[in-house]
Amino acid sequence: MDSVFLCRILFFMSACYIPDIAAQIRYSVPEEMKKGSLIGNIAHDLGLGVQRLRSGRARIVSGDSTQYAELKTDKGTLVVKERIDREQLCAETTPCSFTFEIILDNPMELHHVTVEILDVNDHSPTFPKDEINLEISESATLGARFLLGGADDPDVGVNALQNYILSANDNFILKQHSRPDGVKYAEMVLQKTLDREQHPRLSLILTAVDGGNPHRSGNIKIEVTVLDANDNAPVFNQSVYRAAIEENASKGTYITIVNASDADSGSYGLIAYSFANIKGNINDIFKIDEKTGVITLTGILDYERAKKYEIGIEAKDQGGLGNSAKVIVELIDVNDNAPVISVMSFSSPVNEDAPVGTTIAIVSVKDQDAGDNGQVSCTVNQNMPFKLQSSLRNYYTLVTGAALDRERVEEYNITITATDSGSPALFSLKTLNLKVSDVNDNPPRFQKSVYTTYVTENNQPGLSIFTFSAQDDDWNQNARISYLLDETTVGGAPVSSFISVNADSGVVHALRAFDYEQMKSVHVCVKAQDGGSLPLYTNVTLDIIIQDQNDNAPQVLYPVQTGGSVVAEIVPRSADVGYLVTKVVAVDVDSGQNAWLSYKLQKATDRALFEVGLQNGEIRTMRQVTDKDAVKQKLTIIVEDNGQPSRSAVVTINVAVADSFPELLSEFTDSVHNKEYDNNLTFYLVLALAAVSFLFITCVVVIISVKIYRWRQSRFYQSNLPVIPYYPSHYADTGVTGTLPHGYNYEVCMTTDSRKSDCKFSTLGGQSVLVVDPRFTETMQHAMKDKNLLEDPESPEMQKPPNPDWRFPPNQRPGPSGAGVRPDEAGAGPGVIAGTGPWPNPPTEAEQLQALMAAANASEATATLGPRYNLQYGQDYRQNVYIPGSTATLTPNPQQQVPQQALPPPQALPPAEAPKAAQTPASKKKPTKKDKK
Repeated sequence: MDSVFLCRILFFMSACYIPDIAAQIRYSVPEEMKKGSLIGNIAHDLGLGVQRLRSGRARIVSGDSTQYAELKTDKGTLVVKERIDREQLCAETTPCSFTFEIILDNPMELHHVTVEILDVNDHSPTFPKDEINLEISESATLGARFLLGGADDPDVGVNALQNYILSANDNFILKQHSRPDGVKYAEMVLQKTLDREQHPRLSLILTAVDGGNPHRSGNIKIEVTVLDANDNAPVFNQSVYRAAIEENASKGTYITIVNASDADSGSYGLIAYSFANIKGNINDIFKIDEKTGVITLTGILDYERAKKYEIGIEAKDQGGLGNSAKVIVELIDVNDNAPVISVMSFSSPVNEDAPVGTTIAIVSVKDQDAGDNGQVSCTVNQNMPFKLQSSLRNYYTLVTGAALDRERVEEYNITITATDSGSPALFSLKTLNLKVSDVNDNPPRFQKSVYTTYVTENNQPGLSIFTFSAQDDDWNQNARISYLLDETTVGGAPVSSFISVNADSGVVHALRAFDYEQMKSVHVCVKAQDGGSLPLYTNVTLDIIIQDQNDNAPQVLYPVQTGGSVVAEIVPRSADVGYLVTKVVAVDVDSGQNAWLSYKLQKATDRALFEVGLQNGEIRTMRQVTDKDAVKQKLTIIVEDNGQPSRSAVVTINVAVADSFPELLSEFTDSVHNKEYDNNLTFYLVLALAAVSFLFITCVVVIISVKIYRWRQSRFYQSNLPVIPYYPSHYADTGVTGTLPHGYNYEVCMTTDSRKSDCKFSTLGGQSVLVVDPRFTETMQHAMKDKNLLEDPESPEMQKPPNPDWRFPPNQRPGPSGAGVRPDEAGAGPGVIAGTGPWPNPPTEAEQLQALMAAANASEATATLGPRYNLQYGQDYRQNVYIPGSTATLTPNPQQQVPQQALPPPQALPPAEAPKAAQTPASKKKPTKKDKK
């Protein structure tokens, strides 16, 4: 019989979509199934896969204390978990069923399942008594009825009580009746008069049979005692009695009273009341007084279990005659049940970036009361970003009603209040603790966007100069801040070579010492980044302002200092008070007061003659220059800055007090000769060695050159060759490397005291000078075999040498003032060899004076000294000062290498005598001395 009902689906699955409720499904199973018996394949019927049941953590949620079904998620089936007794579960309620919900997560789904319990014929009809004793008068008339009552069968439907069977006899027949509630009962009808004398006692058996397969039955024994005649039966004043009582009525409460009367007298008129056709536990709940017929409450009523009771009442006299009536007791519902809140599903924690409408929980609210007492409304506490949505009757969904922010509220205690509509209303509370999980939605935050710090230059490497501090409102890893240096460049170098930033603490360290003179500030961009999976960051700028220290001494720009001494300045003896001798120009690369310079006269040959401007460094005369003042004045100027401590620089200036060149020359050359006398021996040794080596190399080169030239002359005599530079007869190729490829020697006019001159007179003759014919189409060798040609300068065969300075414009050719006169413009006749005559423009006295002063001070300064710029002269000779007759720089110091000077332009002027040098003071005293040429 079990196989008939197994997995029989009696209802359909709803296809209508309800938010958070996927479907409703109904199963029918017989009662008394074994544990583990199959109810249905829930996965197949819901259209879900087994994997979905596992991943969604499918589970059964039931509000009952006993769970009869179990979900097998591995197979997707529902099976019996506990023994199901339909009679215990539902009593007489038809149909009998129990419900539960299946919850799935991710996404959340709710499925409503109803399981109907089919009745099984597992109960036999039973009678409330084992024996019925009837006392019937023998005078009972035919057709008299004797109530036998009914049997009770907990089964329902076809398995319930169907009919009664009375054992065979001659006096009674059996008739069956049914009450409006479906209860069947039996009574005996007298069809043959009793004869007490023949049969004073009769024994009968009444059998109650149900309709199950196989049939079940129950028996009761009827003992009939034949009495004397009693011809009136009790009669109730109404056939149906009605009463109403509240379900919370206490024990002993009066319900109603029944009343019957009997026309007989004596003992036959005494009536006894009793319950008839008792079903269930009526005797445990109600009690009737046998004499008075008062019905009272003896048990506990529960409207939720039974809404009314129908009780059969029997009135019987002492003669055995009786009658029956019915009492209907209706229960009045009382609001005695508070709503019950069941949490079907709850998701905690929830991300703070969850969108509005995210499902937090599904709750079920039930109230067992009826009517308004069972109407329930749910609310959540106010001022919270949550709200309840009714998705199905008695089901509510808790969703977010606004955006969440963990930084403001980390967790919520959500209180759900369920209130019914009874009077007074009952309510229940359910508190859910919802935690909000952090999302990386807040970047690090600085108090400022730009920070400024100051660092003094020359700091120690590794010095901590600043500390970044950022805040992040997020939590845990999302709030862990790292500081990163943005790779930029400072002065062409990466900023990471100057500073470093500790990634954890934000401390900024200097990696090297800063120099204010090289950079005034450093702009650094630092990124603060949190530790989220998608990190957020904020940039901040740090301006490092470098502060100056007095770490640089003043630098003298003018006069240019070389070896501790500079060129001499000339002051005429006619200079007035306040005459500007020169100006000391100095700078300090520091800044601020560290760069404020002051000039002081530290030492001087005559301190009363010169003064220095404290702020401008101008050297002026303090009094009128006299003839008694020494020609050579030496001034030591100290330049100090205003730093703490101050730094200084010293410059030495030689001042010549003279009006004429000879006077100045005599004074300075004596000083030069005395100072360099001790160095002459070494100089001569080095000079001799150099001369021998030079002569040897020159001879070898000349011989090789002659051989090569003769060979080329004989081979290409008639060919057009490029012009070969011409070397005049008074010019020698010395092989010295300078600014031009050849060195030149001039005649030099010296004073009578120039007994130790540094001028080198070369004796090399122009024996191998190449000349070019006027047409520049043929080159010939001026050899010894053409000696006559050289001896006769007027010969028509003599060729004019080309001007070696044809490469230079006239204003750039060497000379006293850079403007030599061309031979043809000076009226020179043809055949005059350029470079052998005197200067085309004799040097002025001032030019000769400047040149001699430079030569005299060369040994003391250990450097080549040229004329200095003097504000008293209008013309600037600093770029074109030469010794007359020569372009070589005078170098008294043999250890100093003198660069070769450029060639002067060859002149084609008529021969003229060289001008005599101006008279010095010494020559005036000794007029017998002659100037050396």
